[in-house]
Amino acid sequence: MTGPVLSTTSLVAGYEPDLPIVRGVDFSVGKGELVILLGPNGAGKSTFVKAIAGMVPVHSGTIHLNGRDITRVAPHRKLAEGLAFVPQTENVFASMSILENLQIAVALLPKAERAAKIAALFQRFPDLAVKPSRSAGSLSGGQRQMLAVARALALDPPVLILDEPSAGLSPKIVGEVFAMLKRINGDGVTIVLVEQNVKAAMAIADRAVILAEGKIRHEGRPADLADDPLIGKIYLGSARPISGELTR
Repeated sequence: MTGPVLSTTSLVAGYEPDLPIVRGVDFSVGKGELVILLGPNGAGKSTFVKAIAGMVPVHSGTIHLNGRDITRVAPHRKLAEGLAFVPQTENVFASMSILENLQIAVALLPKAERAAKIAALFQRFPDLAVKPSRSAGSLSGGQRQMLAVARALALDPPVLILDEPSAGLSPKIVGEVFAMLKRINGDGVTIVLVEQNVKAAMAIADRAVILAEGKIRHEGRPADLADDPLIGKIYLGSARPISGELTR
């Protein structure tokens, strides 16, 4: 039986050692899964994925990627190991052009491979190829997310983690971003997604995990969780089942 591609064991993390935000989380995701992390504000979702990515101190517990302990590995080395992270903000170099952002992203590749990789990324994200000299800071919210994801995929990581990619986007653009993520997942990339847009995230996910107060409280198929009015009321901000809305 194949083990998880990414897992945490008894993970405790937070900005201050005596005030942990993530409190003993056991989590795993299988190869090719698209898993969403849901929960109320302050549940520890973003802190959890930032701890995995190396952006928040881990006080105890372990993180494994493809069976290798990466708990104390530096963030840039985690990328080289195959773990890409797209933060909610400051995920592109705003003063640089689209092309320059991608050139930085492929810098770890051998020089002979960089141009081909950038061409492949432009083919995958054609909106970015229209005007590669355009400043990243002038892009729309949706275009900026596309650039951030393109940068994250530059080294062909097996695992992609995103922290609230729909934040601040219009419903139409949210749909485009989530469709993009579903296509990437369909290409074999394992995705872990922190989201506040419950309905949109549940519509594309294989599995949902609900965090509250720094711990996992529930997990399962999105449709099963959406059908439970108690879970909706306590953790998802809905007083009624939302499964009927997932296919809209």
